[in-house]
Amino acid sequence: MRTLASSNVILEPQVAAHAEEMFAVLSDPAIYEYENEPPSSLDWLRERLTRLESRQSADGTQRWLNWVVRLRTGGLIGYVQATIFPTGRAAIAYVLASEYWGRGLASEACQAMIAELARDHGVVMVYATFKRRNARSARLLERLGFAAATAESVGLAVEPDELLMLRHVNAPE
Repeated sequence: MRTLASSNVILEPQVAAHAEEMFAVLSDPAIYEYENEPPSSLDWLRERLTRLESRQSADGTQRWLNWVVRLRTGGLIGYVQATIFPTGRAAIAYVLASEYWGRGLASEACQAMIAELARDHGVVMVYATFKRRNARSARLLERLGFAAATAESVGLAVEPDELLMLRHVNAPE
Protein backbone atom coordinates (compact mmCIF):
# COMPACT_ATOMS: atom_id res chain seq x y z
CA MET A 1 0.00 0.00 0.00
CA ARG A 2 1.05 3.52 -0.56
CA THR A 3 0.02 6.97 0.57
CA LEU A 4 -2.46 8.65 -1.78
CA ALA A 5 -2.92 12.39 -2.11
CA SER A 6 -5.61 14.57 -3.66
CA SER A 7 -6.41 18.27 -3.48
CA ASN A 8 -7.63 18.41 0.11
CA VAL A 9 -6.90 15.03 1.69
CA ILE A 10 -4.10 12.54 2.13
CA LEU A 11 -4.84 8.84 2.51
CA GLU A 12 -2.25 7.12 4.69
CA PRO A 13 -2.10 3.33 4.99
CA GLN A 14 -3.81 2.64 8.30
CA VAL A 15 -1.64 1.20 11.07
CA ALA A 16 -2.04 0.62 14.80
CA ALA A 17 -0.16 3.86 15.49
CA HIS A 18 -3.27 5.70 14.21
CA ALA A 19 -5.40 4.27 17.04
CA GLU A 20 -5.41 7.33 19.30
CA GLU A 21 -6.34 9.78 16.55
CA MET A 22 -8.90 7.36 15.11
CA PHE A 23 -10.44 6.74 18.53
CA ALA A 24 -11.24 10.44 18.80
CA VAL A 25 -12.78 10.46 15.30
CA LEU A 26 -14.75 7.25 15.90
CA SER A 27 -16.17 8.57 19.18
CA ASP A 28 -18.45 10.92 17.20
CA PRO A 29 -21.99 9.63 17.94
CA ALA A 30 -23.41 11.04 14.68
CA ILE A 31 -21.45 8.42 12.73
CA TYR A 32 -23.62 5.66 14.21
CA GLU A 33 -27.06 6.99 13.32
CA TYR A 34 -27.77 4.02 11.02
CA GLU A 35 -25.52 1.20 12.16
CA ASN A 36 -22.55 -0.02 14.19
CA GLU A 37 -21.27 1.53 17.39
CA PRO A 38 -18.13 3.33 18.56
CA PRO A 39 -15.08 1.30 19.57
CA SER A 40 -15.39 0.06 23.13
CA SER A 41 -11.92 1.28 24.13
CA LEU A 42 -8.66 2.62 22.77
CA ASP A 43 -7.03 -0.77 23.46
CA TRP A 44 -9.76 -2.58 21.49
CA LEU A 45 -9.25 -0.23 18.54
CA ARG A 46 -5.46 -0.59 18.68
CA GLU A 47 -5.81 -4.40 18.58
CA ARG A 48 -8.22 -4.19 15.64
CA LEU A 49 -5.91 -1.91 13.67
CA THR A 50 -3.00 -4.24 14.42
CA ARG A 51 -4.97 -7.18 12.95
CA LEU A 52 -5.84 -5.14 9.87
CA GLU A 53 -2.17 -4.43 9.23
CA SER A 54 -1.92 -7.97 7.79
CA ARG A 55 -3.75 -6.49 4.75
CA GLN A 56 -5.41 -9.86 4.11
CA SER A 57 -8.03 -12.23 5.43
CA ALA A 58 -6.92 -15.21 7.52
CA ASP A 59 -7.38 -17.55 4.54
CA GLY A 60 -5.49 -15.18 2.23
CA THR A 61 -8.31 -14.88 -0.31
CA GLN A 62 -9.20 -11.25 0.42
CA ARG A 63 -6.97 -8.21 0.42
CA TRP A 64 -7.83 -5.60 3.05
CA LEU A 65 -6.77 -2.09 2.14
CA ASN A 66 -7.43 0.51 4.82
CA TRP A 67 -6.42 4.16 4.74
CA VAL A 68 -6.92 6.91 7.28
CA VAL A 69 -8.08 10.18 5.76
CA ARG A 70 -6.13 13.23 6.82
CA LEU A 71 -6.68 16.83 5.82
CA ARG A 72 -3.71 18.34 4.03
CA THR A 73 -3.63 20.73 6.99
CA GLY A 74 -2.87 17.77 9.26
CA GLY A 75 -5.98 16.58 11.11
CA LEU A 76 -7.21 13.00 10.83
CA ILE A 77 -10.91 13.01 9.85
CA GLY A 78 -11.85 9.38 9.12
CA TYR A 79 -11.06 6.38 6.97
CA VAL A 80 -11.77 4.64 3.68
CA GLN A 81 -11.36 0.93 3.12
CA ALA A 82 -11.69 -1.76 0.49
CA THR A 83 -11.98 -5.51 0.66
CA ILE A 84 -10.70 -6.91 -2.64
CA PHE A 85 -11.92 -10.31 -3.77
CA PRO A 86 -10.21 -12.64 -6.30
CA THR A 87 -13.03 -11.88 -8.76
CA GLY A 88 -11.79 -8.30 -9.31
CA ARG A 89 -14.59 -6.91 -7.17
CA ALA A 90 -14.07 -4.69 -4.16
CA ALA A 91 -16.44 -3.78 -1.36
CA ILE A 92 -15.77 -0.27 -0.12
CA ALA A 93 -16.65 1.60 3.05
CA TYR A 94 -15.96 5.06 4.40
CA VAL A 95 -16.40 7.00 7.63
CA LEU A 96 -15.75 10.68 8.24
CA ALA A 97 -16.33 12.65 11.43
CA SER A 98 -19.63 14.50 11.12
CA GLU A 99 -18.03 17.94 11.29
CA TYR A 100 -16.51 17.19 7.84
CA TRP A 101 -19.72 16.03 6.14
CA GLY A 102 -21.00 18.02 3.20
CA ARG A 103 -17.62 19.41 2.13
CA GLY A 104 -16.82 16.94 -0.67
CA LEU A 105 -14.03 15.33 1.36
CA ALA A 106 -15.57 11.84 1.45
CA SER A 107 -16.05 12.00 -2.31
CA GLU A 108 -12.47 13.10 -2.82
CA ALA A 109 -11.11 10.35 -0.56
CA CYS A 110 -13.25 7.67 -2.21
CA GLN A 111 -12.25 8.83 -5.70
CA ALA A 112 -8.56 8.54 -4.78
CA MET A 113 -9.11 5.06 -3.34
CA ILE A 114 -11.16 3.81 -6.31
CA ALA A 115 -8.54 5.07 -8.78
CA GLU A 116 -5.87 3.21 -6.80
CA LEU A 117 -7.96 0.02 -6.72
CA ALA A 118 -8.38 0.07 -10.50
CA ARG A 119 -4.83 1.14 -11.33
CA ASP A 120 -2.79 -1.02 -8.97
CA HIS A 121 -5.05 -3.80 -7.70
CA GLY A 122 -6.95 -5.06 -10.75
CA VAL A 123 -10.36 -4.05 -9.47
CA VAL A 124 -13.02 -3.80 -12.19
CA MET A 125 -16.12 -3.30 -10.04
CA VAL A 126 -16.63 -1.60 -6.69
CA TYR A 127 -19.73 -1.80 -4.56
CA ALA A 128 -21.06 -0.59 -1.26
CA THR A 129 -23.94 -1.68 0.93
CA PHE A 130 -25.59 0.60 3.46
CA LYS A 131 -28.86 1.10 5.31
CA ARG A 132 -31.62 2.28 2.96
CA ARG A 133 -32.44 5.16 5.32
CA ASN A 134 -28.93 6.60 4.89
CA ALA A 135 -29.66 9.17 2.18
CA ARG A 136 -26.26 10.82 2.70
CA SER A 137 -24.43 7.65 1.59
CA ALA A 138 -26.76 7.21 -1.37
CA ARG A 139 -26.03 10.77 -2.56
CA LEU A 140 -22.27 10.32 -2.10
CA LEU A 141 -22.24 7.10 -4.11
CA GLU A 142 -24.42 8.60 -6.86
CA ARG A 143 -21.96 11.51 -7.18
CA LEU A 144 -19.18 8.92 -7.50
CA GLY A 145 -20.97 7.23 -10.42
CA PHE A 146 -22.52 4.30 -8.52
CA ALA A 147 -25.96 2.99 -9.42
CA ALA A 148 -28.42 0.91 -7.43
CA ALA A 149 -28.30 -2.81 -8.18
CA THR A 150 -30.13 -5.88 -7.02
CA ALA A 151 -28.16 -8.34 -4.96
CA GLU A 152 -29.24 -11.16 -7.26
CA SER A 153 -27.93 -9.39 -10.37
CA VAL A 154 -24.37 -9.45 -9.03
CA GLY A 155 -24.53 -12.54 -6.83
CA LEU A 156 -24.26 -10.76 -3.49
CA ALA A 157 -26.33 -11.02 -0.34
CA VAL A 158 -27.70 -7.94 1.40
CA GLU A 159 -30.08 -7.51 4.29
CA PRO A 160 -33.67 -6.40 3.51
CA ASP A 161 -33.04 -2.96 5.06
CA GLU A 162 -29.88 -2.39 2.99
CA LEU A 163 -29.24 -0.96 -0.44
CA LEU A 164 -26.51 -2.16 -2.80
CA MET A 165 -24.85 0.27 -5.20
CA LEU A 166 -22.10 -0.55 -7.66
CA ARG A 167 -19.81 1.00 -10.21
CA HIS A 168 -17.66 -0.56 -12.91
CA VAL A 169 -14.20 0.96 -13.12
CA ASN A 170 -11.47 1.01 -15.72
CA ALA A 171 -7.79 1.30 -15.01
CA PRO A 172 -6.56 4.85 -15.71
CA GLU A 173 -4.24 5.21 -18.68
